[in-house]
Amino acid sequence: MDEQTMAALAGVLDALLQMEIERPDKQCSLARLSKQAQRPMSVLRRQLTMLEEAGLVTLVLEEGGISGTVQLTPPGRELAHQLRA
Repeated sequence: MDEQTMAALAGVLDALLQMEIERPDKQCSLARLSKQAQRPMSVLRRQLTMLEEAGLVTLVLEEGGISGTVQLTPPGRELAHQLRA
């Protein structure tokens, strides 16, 4: 994986961590993450698929696959904290 892709994925993890810190009791919607991470939904979905395959996020899509929620897994949360340090 190239550096640009890694940086983009790190940005998604950071945005998820920030939203988790700001709103610990609320699930993160794909729409909110798209806005926070400043990514078009199509790009975000591809990046989330890669992060999910790596075991760093849990992605739950609603019927039709257009909306859904995403959250960090414990390894994803740990990595996001490490990337911030």
